[in-house]
Amino acid sequence: MPLPTPDVSVRPAVPGDETMIATIQWEAWTHALGDKIPVEASQESFETLWQAAITSPPSREHRVFTATDGPEKVGFAAVVTGGEIMALEVERQRHRHGHGSRLLAACVDTMRTQGVSLARTWVLEGDSIREAFLTSAGFAPGGVERTLESAHGQVRESLWRAAL
Repeated sequence: MPLPTPDVSVRPAVPGDETMIATIQWEAWTHALGDKIPVEASQESFETLWQAAITSPPSREHRVFTATDGPEKVGFAAVVTGGEIMALEVERQRHRHGHGSRLLAACVDTMRTQGVSLARTWVLEGDSIREAFLTSAGFAPGGVERTLESAHGQVRESLWRAAL
């Protein structure tokens, strides 16, 4: 008999989650960036990177979280040293079900236990859905932009931040 699982939750990522994480990240990037995805990026390379992040994080402050809906893995988030949310993605068909909010709460709780007072994350230019989500969670533009190069042009991002 299978163990009961909560309807929805967030837990630390464990070995085996990297396939789901890579799939969700690849789908999010292809949707948002189209042909501007960096040439060296692939779903397989993401899987390798996430496996290492889960099994051998570069510091004690690095954390990867998995969102679940019953037994299904539906999203992930990653926090790195200094209070930066490096990634937060949910399967597109699971948007607006609270998974992103639960992942963000796990990131913020982790940062608070680490003594971080300012959370930061980067938002792709034109991602109004993410901007609305972050605004509703108390984030605001941080006044810093960066440009990333890809084989098919530049990708612009802006920093968003929130006091904890």
